[in-house]
This record gives sequence, C-alpha cells and structure tokens, in this order.
Amino acid sequence: MNARYLGLSALLICALTGCSQSPSSGTAPTQATAAAATGQSVTVTDFAGRIVQLQHAPQRIVALSNGEVDIVYALGGSVVGRPTSNNGAPVKAAEQAQTIGSTHELDLEKVALLQPDIVLGNSPMNEKDIPAVESIGAKMVLSSANSVADIQRQITLLGGLLAKEDRAKQLNEQLDQHIASLSDRTRTDTQAAAKPNVLLVYGAPGTYMAALPNSLSGNILELAGGNNIAADLPGLQSFPQYAQLSTERVVAADPDYVFIMTHGNSAEVKAGFLKEMQDNPAWSSVKAVKQNQVEVLPSDLFGTNPGTRVTEALDQMHHLLYPSETDE
Repeated sequence: MNARYLGLSALLICALTGCSQSPSSGTAPTQATAAAATGQSVTVTDFAGRIVQLQHAPQRIVALSNGEVDIVYALGGSVVGRPTSNNGAPVKAAEQAQTIGSTHELDLEKVALLQPDIVLGNSPMNEKDIPAVESIGAKMVLSSANSVADIQRQITLLGGLLAKEDRAKQLNEQLDQHIASLSDRTRTDTQAAAKPNVLLVYGAPGTYMAALPNSLSGNILELAGGNNIAADLPGLQSFPQYAQLSTERVVAADPDYVFIMTHGNSAEVKAGFLKEMQDNPAWSSVKAVKQNQVEVLPSDLFGTNPGTRVTEALDQMHHLLYPSETDE
C-alpha cells in the first residue's frame, strides 16, 4: 500500500476502535478492579486507572459500544442507551434502548435526556468526553478490548460496577474453559499439519491495513490456531494494533487465508480488495488468492468487540482455519 493511504488508515482505525478495539497509549492499562464499599455504594477502578465512586449500583446505563452492551446483559443488567450501529443491538432485549452515537461521536444531547447514572466509554478515546458527561450528572467508566483477556477484564470491571461479582466470575470461568477446549482442539489439528498462515486485513475500498497480534482480531486468530504473517511488522505510531499493508511482505509470506474485517458494505469491501489485488500482478502468486480463500469476516464478531460472544468469534475463526474438523 502506498504511503498516501496512511492518513485515511488512521481515521479508519479510529472508526474501528470506536466500536471495540482502542488504540494503545503505549502503556499497559491498569488492571480493572471493583469492590463494594460500605452500604450500597460501589467503587471501581477503570482501565484508565481512574477510581469511580457511585452511591449505588447504576440503574440507568449508557454504553458506547456493543461489547459493553452484551456484557451488561450477560451480567443480568440492562441499558437505556446503546451505540448507533449497522449491526443493531447485540442482544434482543437491548433493541428498545435509545441509540446515542458511538465512542468516536457521542451525541451528548441524547445521552443527557436519558439521565444516566453511568456512561461506559473507551480508554483512551473517550477521556476527552469525561468533563461533558460529568456536566450532565453522570459518571464515566472507561475500558477497552484489544485481547480476549481484556474482554475478561471488562467482565470483571462491569461485574463490580453492577454488584454482580459472582456472575462475572462465572462468565470468565466459562470463557477460560472454552479457550482451554479450543486449545486442545488446535493442538490436535496442528499435530497433523502446520498452523495456517493468515493475513488479517481491516479496511474500506481503497484503504487496507494489517491487524497485528496485539489487536483483538489478532489475538483471536492466535487462540484459534492461526499464524499471523504480519506479526513482526511495525505498528502505526498512533495505532500500534495495525500496520501498513505491504504487498511485498504478503507475497513473501504467501498466506493460506486472507480474512477481511470491515464496518462498511462487506461485498463492496471484498470487491475493492480483490480489484486492488488484480491491479497488482504480484498478488496472483499468493496461495490464498489462487485457492479463492479471501473472505470477509462477520462485522458483529470481528469488526467490533463482541463481548461474551467472543466464544463465537473464536469458534468461527477455528472452523475457517480447520474446515475439515467436525466441531463438537
């Protein structure tokens, strides 16, 4: 990809992180902790290291990404506000909640009308919105999801916030068991053959970037038994979960699969990517292209934080990598 696409690439990553994966600030986020204080008050420490105190577990919750919406409902809670999304609500019970924009374009007027106790945002993207949210009488709790472990930390954080610690522990134990089972299946698969080589791409027509292992999709790929051919590429300076796509590197690595993530029209994005490959004869030698193994991944599972549905993303990725396996 030419350097001229870098500016637009950054904007696209910003759109992606607004729904799920946040760009790293260069330091590991503080471990989320939660503890109920005396009486019914609640204190949590969010991913930005901020201590947030409430007089009681929040009843009116606004979430700026679908991952948090999913987790809140999995914990037994509900939201009054949810993100505007092409995929709709992640759970049917949340369909009636008011749409309020997203992490990268919060509609404060709509949020204010909902009179929320708490607004769940992205770290660090929504740090700038904290004063505005607090001005309407609400608190803001920040988290992010650049790995499955981050999703588990979100579950723990929101479990503490909702005074649902036991349910959060149960959800995380179930996810641990799912990952362990998947690891066993992958170990069996790779005894017969090497891990498939994969290029993970995020993009829109004309602009494409390689997802790195420190992104959520990259982590899912590794847990599902794939080898990320972009693993040692340098991340973009402001968005280290993604790298500039290098045709030369892709051709040299010769991936077995190319998986595309997008928030836009999946057919249009795939067609645009295929056209770009056709315009560059070097792509014709790539195994994934020759074997027609270039696919667009479901945006609700891979283009955004899927919350507890990350188990579905893991299973789908594993099935794509090992299609001959019959899953239990």
